[in-house]
Amino acid sequence: MSVFRRTWSAVATAARAPVRLYRRVRRPRLSPGSRRVLVAFTRGHLEPTVLDAAIRIARAEEATLVPAYLIVIPMQFPLEAPQSQEVAMAIPLLEAVENGASRAGVPVDARVESGRTPIHALERLWSVEHFDRIVIPAPAGREPGFNPKELLWMLTNAPSETLILRPDPSAQRGQVAATDGRAASTRQGTSPAKARTDTYESRVLVSS
Repeated sequence: MSVFRRTWSAVATAARAPVRLYRRVRRPRLSPGSRRVLVAFTRGHLEPTVLDAAIRIARAEEATLVPAYLIVIPMQFPLEAPQSQEVAMAIPLLEAVENGASRAGVPVDARVESGRTPIHALERLWSVEHFDRIVIPAPAGREPGFNPKELLWMLTNAPSETLILRPDPSAQRGQVAATDGRAASTRQGTSPAKARTDTYESRVLVSS
């Protein structure tokens, strides 16, 4: 049983906030890099092409990839209240990030952070940890994730260089997402590496 599954099993029976338990159990498997690249996501979705981009950025910079799932806690609950349904969505996503990064030789140090909104959760994370680069996925079409107002706030207030990556919807129609977070093109005459680049580089916004 993987460490993610053990964490989820513990969360299901523990009367404490999932973020604290997850941080205590989870540890990087590979030697951590001197730099840290944060990829934050929420609402149960992380686009595979954006994950692929974040892994390649971390590998190029010899950095540790820090995937952070942001849990929204409704106002009627205490901020540290256990949210088993949200954690049930987060664990498989974080496990997929680790699998993809491990194949690329990139160390991972995952996080689960909670807040009243995704921005509040992100602020809490930024207040206690430093990141050299921040990667934020922008949803394509009707996919779940950060809304335009949240993305604009991140560009304006992020404490480090920030890349907002939005997959190209037209390119996505010609691709099949692999389970390890990599994408392969089904278009004739296009190499997989070139196809992966086309899916996000034309949609990059940078703030520093």
